[in-house]
Amino acid sequence: MKNLSTLLSAGLLLLCSSALCAESSSKKSEDLGIFSMEQTRYSIGSGADILEITRQMTPCAKNKGFLQPLVPQEGVHPVTEIEILQALNDKKAIVVDMRVEEQFLKETIPHAINIPYTEAELRLDKLGCSMKGAAWECAKALKVYAFCNGPVCAQSPAAIEAMVRRGFPAEKIYYYRGGMLDWTALGLTTVKGAF
Repeated sequence: MKNLSTLLSAGLLLLCSSALCAESSSKKSEDLGIFSMEQTRYSIGSGADILEITRQMTPCAKNKGFLQPLVPQEGVHPVTEIEILQALNDKKAIVVDMRVEEQFLKETIPHAINIPYTEAELRLDKLGCSMKGAAWECAKALKVYAFCNGPVCAQSPAAIEAMVRRGFPAEKIYYYRGGMLDWTALGLTTVKGAF
């Protein structure tokens, strides 16, 4: 019980009713990746005590993909909804939806801008960097709060990796791994994205 309460207070566990999350017995559930798309099972324990952990597509497991690390690049700060809310009022910060444009236009976090993950390393000028010859100069970079679809979405981790590779300082990146999945599950306000 103590472990459950720790998870709840840390915001790492989303509860939903068994009726909502239960897979219909008439449907075959789809196995989803855990640490990669191919790895659909993870064993814990040994011998007679071995237990297989799996992921199944259910109404609560909305997103395919596989679990992303909490820190996608060394130096990046993991954040929760609380830090995202505070960043929305921070003039030295920018909240960036790194999903594809179509997803952003449908629904996003209020005041977030859209820089699709495929364009992040090309649009560092929107984040306070400037081009010096063939390299980015990021001494005046904003604090970037990056997110995508949720804990199994690889879009913002891929963008973060590209940004750091091109010279954006990792210590100025704040990764909201929970993304839109956690934001909406918690009932927080969303808006249609706009340019």
